[in-house]
Amino acid sequence: MTDVTMTLLPAAPLHVFEIWSNPASVAKRFKAATGFELPATGTSGGSDALRLIRFEPTVWLVEGDISALSDILADDGALTAIGGGTVRIRLTGPGWRTLLMEGGVFNAEDPAFSAGCSAATIIDHVNVRLHVVSDDVCDAYVPLSFSADLLHFWKEAALSLFEGIAP
Repeated sequence: MTDVTMTLLPAAPLHVFEIWSNPASVAKRFKAATGFELPATGTSGGSDALRLIRFEPTVWLVEGDISALSDILADDGALTAIGGGTVRIRLTGPGWRTLLMEGGVFNAEDPAFSAGCSAATIIDHVNVRLHVVSDDVCDAYVPLSFSADLLHFWKEAALSLFEGIAP
């Protein structure tokens, strides 16, 4: 599989940052505390210490130092640990876009889906969150319960797509 490599990333603390009320106030508190704005829908932002990836209108996936986030949210939302239920799979190489099109419903080949972009989609009947790291790297966040099956699906698809072997 020379066009794409699939790597299970080590387990990491992952959280969901969700705003329920007063989004403008939360956004203002967030910027004051972190020095950067909450990322817009379909994008990511942050620093080496804290990265937020926005997949839904009021929901972000968080990697890194969450110590200030509960105070920022106050009673306007919740910070929920999801690391134990999510597997991170790194797709590396020029073929990651082609692979994501197999069994998917999202146009991963769109050049606008570039570094810093994110998407929530379905691939082979599995809810997947995608985060483009660079031109040749995309991280997929997959529910633990479906990760082995999806990884198997991708490996079989890659054989067919990149090695010329019929399924």
